[in-house]
Amino acid sequence: MSYLDRPVPQKGPPWGHNSLGASVHNALAGWWRLPLARRTPEAAGALLTQGWINEGYASDAQSATYRDWARQLVERYVAGLDPADEPVGVERTVATRTDVIAVSGRIDRLDARSSADDSGTELVVVDYKTGRHVLSVDDARSSLALALYALAAARVLRRDCRRVELHHLPTGQVLAWEHTPESLQRHLRRAEQVATECADADERMRGPLPADAYDEVFPPRPGPGCGWCDFLRHCQEGQAAAVPRRPWDGLAELLQAGPHRCPRERGARSLRGSGAFSRGLRRPRTTRLNSTAPPASLHSRKPHAGDSKASQRWPPDHDHVNYASYRYMKFS
Repeated sequence: MSYLDRPVPQKGPPWGHNSLGASVHNALAGWWRLPLARRTPEAAGALLTQGWINEGYASDAQSATYRDWARQLVERYVAGLDPADEPVGVERTVATRTDVIAVSGRIDRLDARSSADDSGTELVVVDYKTGRHVLSVDDARSSLALALYALAAARVLRRDCRRVELHHLPTGQVLAWEHTPESLQRHLRRAEQVATECADADERMRGPLPADAYDEVFPPRPGPGCGWCDFLRHCQEGQAAAVPRRPWDGLAELLQAGPHRCPRERGARSLRGSGAFSRGLRRPRTTRLNSTAPPASLHSRKPHAGDSKASQRWPPDHDHVNYASYRYMKFS
């Protein structure tokens, strides 16, 4: 989330689940940058331990417990990868623009796979997930961020990119969706519409809008999710609507589930024993119709000097599209 007032109020403490997720992402990115001969599961585990972010945990003992658990995650995950199968990109930044917006973002991993009709290769967007929530194919299908990744990657590299995948390490599942040109355009129109709404609100606030009228443009919409907000201490409505979450509350139940023990979603594929993820997989079937993903978080303001480009994921375990202004969109 982004706070519009200036100066920006102080944020709350770091979140443990964000520290865990960043540690895993960094280890997997570092593993692909190793020489081929050193890409072993043990090396991935060592990278996780060396780069462990010890913030947001209840104690050093809890941090160590989750560090050991996360090490198991990355070791099991890379054991199912072909280390010689070089990705097209790791932590690859892609960008594109339309007449309405410019978008940019960084992809966890960008693969090249055989196309469904075996006519060549196409790009596949891979997004790592480490959260406690069991995901569904709908999360991949309805993700605005993943769709924008695919659009931007295709335009930057001038290659087809329609397949997007969520690799959920705690359960060992791949939740995949293969977009059509029409579905990608629907996501793009959705992004443009939200950015336009942000532009209107941004211009009203900069009118200038009297401080006592801010809520007319950005009315409070408190709910249970307010407990995860970095700025809860500054919001009376949020405090009345939700119990403040402790920095380590997003880690609950991770250890109880354990790697590869959750029931599989119909249409999902297991990471275990998948080798190089079976090139040319067809679109998974699913009977689910309604999206379970939350709405994108909106940052309807223009960037200010000194702003951090990093975005906080909120609530835990979901991608968000961050609207840094009505002309520029950053997704992560």
